[in-house]
Amino acid sequence: MNKAITELVQGVDNLITLPDVFVRINRLVEDANSNMADIAKVAGQDPSFSMRLLRVANSTFYGFPSTIDTIPKAVSIIGTSQIRSLALATSVASSFEGLPNSLVSMGNFWRHSLYCAIAARILCKQAHKCDPDAVFTAALLHDIGELVIFNRMPQQAKEVLYLVLDSADELPVYLAERQIMGFDHAQVGGELARQWQLPPMLVECIECHHDIRSAQHFPRETALVHIANSLALMAETQTLDQKDVSPIDQLAWQIVGLDAGQVIPAVVGEAQEMIAEAEKLFIGK
Repeated sequence: MNKAITELVQGVDNLITLPDVFVRINRLVEDANSNMADIAKVAGQDPSFSMRLLRVANSTFYGFPSTIDTIPKAVSIIGTSQIRSLALATSVASSFEGLPNSLVSMGNFWRHSLYCAIAARILCKQAHKCDPDAVFTAALLHDIGELVIFNRMPQQAKEVLYLVLDSADELPVYLAERQIMGFDHAQVGGELARQWQLPPMLVECIECHHDIRSAQHFPRETALVHIANSLALMAETQTLDQKDVSPIDQLAWQIVGLDAGQVIPAVVGEAQEMIAEAEKLFIGK
C-alpha cells in the first residue's frame, strides 16, 4: 500500500471513529461463540440505532408481511451479517458530520452514495448471487475516500476539480486524482475500510470500484458497485444514455450476468422511486 495513503488515512482516525454500536456488533459477528441474542442485546442498548433498525426492518426495503416491533425479532428475521451491514450503513453518515469540508455539498455526496447503494441492491437481487445488504453497504461507502481527501488535502482536491472541469474529454475524477496526487479516492477509501477492520468484501468493493479487474476475491460484488455507480449518476441526472455518465466496463456486465439494455431503465427508474424513503431511513435524523 502507498505510504502516502496510509499516512493520510491514519490522520483521519483522530477526527472520526465508527460508532460503538457497529464496533461491538462487528466483533460479535466475527466471534464464533456469539449468538443472535448477544447481537440483539448490543443493538438494543443504543436507542438511536434501535430506532433506525426497526424503521429499516419495517420499510419497503424488506417488505415483511407483519410488523417487526422488537430488536430480537429484527435480528432473527434480518440475520446477523445483515444487521452488521445495517449498523454500518445507518451510522456512517453521522460519523462524518463533524468533518469540516467546504469543497462538496454533503447532502449531494450522500444522495449520490444512496443512489449507488439502492442501484447496487436492485442489481444484486436481479443477479441472484450476492448478499444485497452487504453490497448495499459497500456501494454506500464507495466514495468515502473522497471525504478524506477533501478534508486532509483540500488544495490538491481543488486542483483535481479544476483539472476535471478544464479537460476537453471529461476526465474521470479518479484519473485526475491519480495525476495530481498519485493515488485516487477508491484507494484511500479501501485503506480507511481496512483500518476500520471492515469485512474484506467491503474493502475490495470500495478499493476496486473504478478498477474491477483488480478485484481478486469479490469480483462479482465489485462489478455490481461499479455498475451501480454509473446508474446512480443516470438517476441523478435524469438520463438513460450511458454516454452521459462514467463509462461502465463491459467486463462488469459479463461478471454479473446481466444485460445492460434490459437492466438500466428498470434499475434507474426503481432507484428514483426509492430515493426519498432511503434518505429518511439512512440519513434522516
